[in-house]
Amino acid sequence: MTRPVFTATITATPDHIDELGHVNNAVWVQWIQDVAVAHWRSVADPAHDAAYIWVVVRHEIDYLRAALPGDVLTARTWVGEAPRGARFDRHMEFTGADGKPRVRALTVWAILDRASGRPLRVPEAVIAPFLG
Repeated sequence: MTRPVFTATITATPDHIDELGHVNNAVWVQWIQDVAVAHWRSVADPAHDAAYIWVVVRHEIDYLRAALPGDVLTARTWVGEAPRGARFDRHMEFTGADGKPRVRALTVWAILDRASGRPLRVPEAVIAPFLG
C-alpha cells in the first residue's frame, strides 16, 4: 500500500561536514529526527501534538553515497503499514540533486503520553491522517 510522502529540502553546510569531507553520520540521524518531527507537526491534530510525544527506539540506516558541502538534498518520509502496540515504523530517504539516494533509513518510533511519560497503544485517530 502506498502512503502519503512528506518532503523537505536540506542543504549540507560546513557545520555538517566531518574530517572525511562529507556529512557526518550523526548529522544524518539528526536530520532523520528533524524531518520526522516536521512531518508529524504538518499532519497531526494540534490536540494530539499536545497530548503525545514520539521517541526513537531503533534506527536502521544505510549510508549509500556521501553528501558534500553545498549539496542540496531531498528528504522523503512516510509511515509503515500498521502500528504494533506503541511502536510505528517510519521510512526515510535522502536523495541528491542527481536523484541518487544518499541515505535510506527505517526508524522505529514509540508514542508516549506526555503527561505520564508512559507508552501507549497508538490511537487510531492519531495515525489515520498519516495513512492516506
